[in-house]
Amino acid sequence: MNAQKPGLHPRNRHRDRYDLPALCLACPELAEFITATPTGEETINFADPRAVKALNKALLFHFYGVQQWDIPEGFLCPPVPGRADYLHHLADLLSETGGEIPRQASVLDIGVGANCIYPLIGAYEYGWRFTGTEVNAAAFASAQAIVNNNPGMSRSIRLRRQKDDTAIFRGIIHKNEQYDATICNPPFHNSAEAAQEGNARKRRNLGQKQTDTRNFGGQQQELWCEGGEVRFIQQMIAESQPFARQVMWFSSLVSRGENLPDLYRALTAAGAVKVVKKEMAQGQKQSRFIAWTFLDDDQRRRFAARAR
Repeated sequence: MNAQKPGLHPRNRHRDRYDLPALCLACPELAEFITATPTGEETINFADPRAVKALNKALLFHFYGVQQWDIPEGFLCPPVPGRADYLHHLADLLSETGGEIPRQASVLDIGVGANCIYPLIGAYEYGWRFTGTEVNAAAFASAQAIVNNNPGMSRSIRLRRQKDDTAIFRGIIHKNEQYDATICNPPFHNSAEAAQEGNARKRRNLGQKQTDTRNFGGQQQELWCEGGEVRFIQQMIAESQPFARQVMWFSSLVSRGENLPDLYRALTAAGAVKVVKKEMAQGQKQSRFIAWTFLDDDQRRRFAARAR
């Protein structure tokens, strides 16, 4: 049980294989989804959405002290290890400026989702303060319920409804506010049809029939937007300019490496002073995020001093 998953960040709590007995103690409902591989090793049925949700509940309780967590049917159930990796690599990036991982960092999560996953992990791991934004009313209500149902989280996590579905930072970052970083898991697909095909491909990979319940949920704002990931991040880059002095590092996940050249060109046009790419891996899945800043080294050091 001590074999490690390749590629995860050294501080990631999920580098070891899942300790299923311990996780079942954390979330007893997980026990009914335990099954055996052809070699007799215990695992869970990842093709069953109830099993995936139960696993998330167990991971969040066991590793991050999240006592109450749930999401409405049809919303994205995120892979916890990969989400944690983004935050650990972001912590490394922030430490490069201040010499250590900041203890009082303020982070803006664009599209916090019904699951509220990044604030839950980041508040526990690093004591950071999070502002989560959400355009979908049901997702916002779900995230707020998670915060409300876990005592003490309201001190670290606040949520803001984005009332303009054409905006990202506009209407969210208030005058005189400062953030050490922004994070985002942008919509991946460029159309509903592409999102449906993506879900169908995942069902095939899991051995599911096309009529089976979807394991990978998600609403439109979570899965697709016109122009897909590139268009969304390009808009984010353009909207980041007016807030160049209020945010030290803007960042976003980029699912496909081939999208990077278009994004680098947009960052050059926007006048970004520095651009960083952080590569990540979970098993065979490769991912990355890019981060950009409009502040020079001295400005970032002064900015970072407030969070130490």
